[in-house]
Amino acid sequence: MKYPFSRILYGGDYNPNQWPREIWDEDMRLFQKAGINSATVNVFSWAKIQPNEETYDFSELDAIITMLSENGYDIVLATSTGAMPAWLVKRYPEVARVDYEGRRHKFGQRHNHCPNSPVYQRFARELARRLAQRYAGNPHIACWHVNNEYGGECFCPECEKAFRVWLRKKYGTLDALNKAWNTEFWGHTFYDWDEIVAPNALSEGIGPEKTAFAGISLDYRRFMSDSLLQNFKLERDAIRQFDKDTPITTNLMGTYKGLDYFKWAKEMDVVSWDNYPAYDTPWSFTAMRHDLMRGLKSAPFMLMEQTPSQQNWQPYNSLKKPGQMRAQSLQTIAHGADTIQFFQLRRSVGACEKFHGAVISHSGSEDTRVFREVSELGAELKELSGLIGADSPAEVGILFDWDNYWALEYTSGPTIDLKYVDQIHQYYRYFYERHIPVDMIPMDADFSQYKLIAAPVLYMVKEGVAERLEQFVSAGGTLITGFMSGLVDQSDNVHLGGYPGPLRKMCGIWAEEIDALAPGQQNTLRFPGGAESKCSLLCDLIRLEGAQPLCTYGEDFYAGTPAATKNKFGAGNVYYIGTQPEPVGLAKLLDDAVSAAGTKPLLDEPTPLEVTRRVKDGKTYWFVLNFTGSTQPLPACFGPGELPPFGAKIFCK
Repeated sequence: MKYPFSRILYGGDYNPNQWPREIWDEDMRLFQKAGINSATVNVFSWAKIQPNEETYDFSELDAIITMLSENGYDIVLATSTGAMPAWLVKRYPEVARVDYEGRRHKFGQRHNHCPNSPVYQRFARELARRLAQRYAGNPHIACWHVNNEYGGECFCPECEKAFRVWLRKKYGTLDALNKAWNTEFWGHTFYDWDEIVAPNALSEGIGPEKTAFAGISLDYRRFMSDSLLQNFKLERDAIRQFDKDTPITTNLMGTYKGLDYFKWAKEMDVVSWDNYPAYDTPWSFTAMRHDLMRGLKSAPFMLMEQTPSQQNWQPYNSLKKPGQMRAQSLQTIAHGADTIQFFQLRRSVGACEKFHGAVISHSGSEDTRVFREVSELGAELKELSGLIGADSPAEVGILFDWDNYWALEYTSGPTIDLKYVDQIHQYYRYFYERHIPVDMIPMDADFSQYKLIAAPVLYMVKEGVAERLEQFVSAGGTLITGFMSGLVDQSDNVHLGGYPGPLRKMCGIWAEEIDALAPGQQNTLRFPGGAESKCSLLCDLIRLEGAQPLCTYGEDFYAGTPAATKNKFGAGNVYYIGTQPEPVGLAKLLDDAVSAAGTKPLLDEPTPLEVTRRVKDGKTYWFVLNFTGSTQPLPACFGPGELPPFGAKIFCK
């Protein structure tokens, strides 16, 4: 496959089919003025292209493709399968999903198809095939965009049957399945495959996020992720019949819980995602999601959607402040994006997204703040195409794993407040604030390329993972882990022999008990030399088995016992943090780990500015961004000068 792009794609979702023909010509003029060079089209046009089962009508799409091609735009061509036409649901009601509560849905909304419906699969594959057959020869097609924001679950009889087939392939025998799911508990032993039912509110579910049997619910999550992935592959393969080279993607959603994106990325040519932070989302959290999307394939990614200003679907939809859209866009590129795309280019006239921001507002005027800022960014991005494909070197890896995500939040106890992504972000934020580049990595990553790996809440340790981490540490690496780590296997059955299970030997500790602190409750961490810090959420009661204590608890019946430890293992070190310290306490512990690992920040001097880099052909592109809310001096190596709020500068050295 050819490298996706020769320039930074700048554009976004364009729906000319919602507007009369005379508006199209005005759009072309405005897009040119704004520096827009690409358009994503045909995302939700299935009903227009196929008005009934027998008829296909490409005349309007032909006109759109021709217009964009003649004006020199790169085209991201979607397959339209993200929302079914009404006639399909009317004629074949089994294509609609059955929800967690057991209700068969009628026509409406989107993300509304059963992924295991043979009828849906047949029609979706055929539409993708016809689109590729018709447009594959157009040199302006820069990327194929399959479906849109895959997600959701279905619990219909068709999915139930497919789940049983999936389980047969995975386990082979019911004896193996019963052992994996620990069905002796509550007398749930299965003697026939047909006895297995989907784990929703009518069976094992205890609300959408809790379950009586984690084994079956975990497997259903895996199965549903695989089922939707199979939908993607069906359309991808249909396109490949006629187009062997153009990259194919589908837009992901950051830390979205429902799909195993590391597994999905293996089937995608390029990763794309939609970035919609809330008014109060920390900038470090947005940066982490960008790094996760880059980490899915260890390669640059596409930003498929962001809003030029205001969103519509969150509880509070603030305007982006002057300069914020530019700063946010440059942060995206700094963390590995090779495109900046908006939803949407022209604001819709009706329905639920009519107040979602756009390049062209309802006024239709180019004399708006948003249009001016979009135009200024367009001119700037045109000058940055030299960094297309640039690398993002890092010596630190943070493990992120969807199996752990699902399993940790399914588990009953010890606290309902334990959230996987929040725990990962606490560690990411430390490195972000100190300008230490991070890769977000999967369990099967090459650990040897890192000096330090952080694995907080590594709750599920699957076969082979502990051994690979031991090899990493033995060879001189530094590993950070902690509470709720090493507890269970891939079926959520406890590793017997004491916590942290297969990590116990290299951690050099035994966590005998786990205390849960309710909201408002805290303990105190006491460090050598007299420093103190608060901690909360969970407290492991640790017994040393060779490790050295780094701090102790100050309160409760376990006062004076270790709260965090360091253990020499081979040529490396393992840090175990048995509680949730407040940021200052966590920083004190991680400072020690970073020093032991020999990991260096990008800058020698501290600064509250975000500083990131990408590297290509011997050049380093430095991004300096101000998300602090007040004017800040530039670091001396980039100065003299200062950056106002949402100010951003790029230096090439």
